[in-house]
Amino acid sequence: MKIALIKEGKTPADKRVAFTPEQVLEIHRMYKDTEIFVESSDVRCYDDEEYAALGIQVVKDVSACDVFFGIKEVPIQQLIPNKNYFFFSHTIKKQAYNRALLQSVLEKNIKLIDYEVLKNDTGERVAAFGRWAGIVGAYNAFWTYGKKTDLYHIKRAFDCFDRQELKVELKKVQLPPIKIVVTGTGRVGKGTLEVLSTLGIREIEPHDFLFNYYEEPVFTLLSSSHYNRRRTDGGFDKNEFYSYPEKYESHFLKYAEVSDILISGAYWDNRAPRLFREADIKSEDFSISVIADITCDIRGSLPTTIRASKVHAPVYDIDRDTFEELPAFGKQFSISVMAIDNLPTELPRDASKDFGEQLIKYVVPELHKSQSTILEKATIAQEGDLTFDFLYLRDYLNNTNSEKE
Repeated sequence: MKIALIKEGKTPADKRVAFTPEQVLEIHRMYKDTEIFVESSDVRCYDDEEYAALGIQVVKDVSACDVFFGIKEVPIQQLIPNKNYFFFSHTIKKQAYNRALLQSVLEKNIKLIDYEVLKNDTGERVAAFGRWAGIVGAYNAFWTYGKKTDLYHIKRAFDCFDRQELKVELKKVQLPPIKIVVTGTGRVGKGTLEVLSTLGIREIEPHDFLFNYYEEPVFTLLSSSHYNRRRTDGGFDKNEFYSYPEKYESHFLKYAEVSDILISGAYWDNRAPRLFREADIKSEDFSISVIADITCDIRGSLPTTIRASKVHAPVYDIDRDTFEELPAFGKQFSISVMAIDNLPTELPRDASKDFGEQLIKYVVPELHKSQSTILEKATIAQEGDLTFDFLYLRDYLNNTNSEKE
């Protein structure tokens, strides 16, 4: 088996990679019949020399390989027919901007395995960057607060060499006795908690958070049950909520009235209620001034996320009265929104190492099996057609439905 680590072709280029140089050597030691070739890249966080120094083959042409590992969507013109690809395709939610990509995958008889749907027997994802999205997203929340208030100044995350330097920067953060509300208890939420722990910010139970005053910065972590209630009687049933979220309404505003920063990392179903409405931010009681939307669902759970922001332009403001977009920090009482859609690329070396470990543990062994349920379930396209689990994308490909823009 010949595996290629391909150069990221999407613009702006992502710096992450599926396997670090040391991990490539580990795979070579574990599987003697496997060769890994690294496509030369001037943007990858681990440069060509780091691979070559360990005796790994760095080449300009990887077309002789069988399996291709990337990170972001591969540009259509760079797809090689009749090959096996791993990358985040961003097509399973019928994203309109990638329809042509999936059409090309079928036309070129490519087998496409999407990282997003690689799951174990219990339905848990086995390869994800969520933890690093949480770490960088939370860091950016405090960078944004520092810029907005001028209380302190820290480097951007992408200017830090690695997680250790990011921790050093966090020591410069000096917060007044503010309240921070965090949503999401999955990988993203856990990454967020790592940053809050580094900062030494105390966690408070939701009820106490709402009604008590503290002389230090504090945060509370909310799950869905804390801010969603059944419309009919105000109750909450977890199974019902995830099956029929349209039966519920949000009562998040009580947290917005006492909080200064919102770090949003909870998965959102578009049938579920938004945390708040556009009109709610006009109220003098709406105290949140900085929102870090790690999920980056455009006009999704947070109406203030009107678009994704970019690494080099991470923040835009929303006018409370008109709901119009303003330049970052352009108005004292506007809401500053950080909604970068590829946060892990700001700490690419650490994120890549963690991701590669997941792939080596859960995915690479499956490649060497004659039949793999994990890989089959994550295969979107094969032999020029959609696989059974993804036949629902047929109308999306034919442009006959109202897909997500």
